[in-house]
Amino acid sequence: MDVLIDYVNAVFTVFLAVIFIRILLSWVPRRPTGRVTTALWNFFHESTEWYLRLFRRIIPSFGMFDFSPIIALIVLYVANGVVVRVLQAL
Repeated sequence: MDVLIDYVNAVFTVFLAVIFIRILLSWVPRRPTGRVTTALWNFFHESTEWYLRLFRRIIPSFGMFDFSPIIALIVLYVANGVVVRVLQAL
């Protein structure tokens, strides 16, 4: 059971890191033009957009500030704790 808990925790941690990188990439003024950098850009955007879109529908942006990724990170962090605790209780 410890292996499953470690695996679930690792999946949540990787997704948290990918969302955090996506937040950092939002500060880049232009989309990259190189083949590798464009592929990385697309990976981070396409792998997180489905999750962030849920929060963008609920939380309005305030001018040029979008707080939905921050709320999404908090929800994902809390979900990680809940899932891990449920698995530990089994």
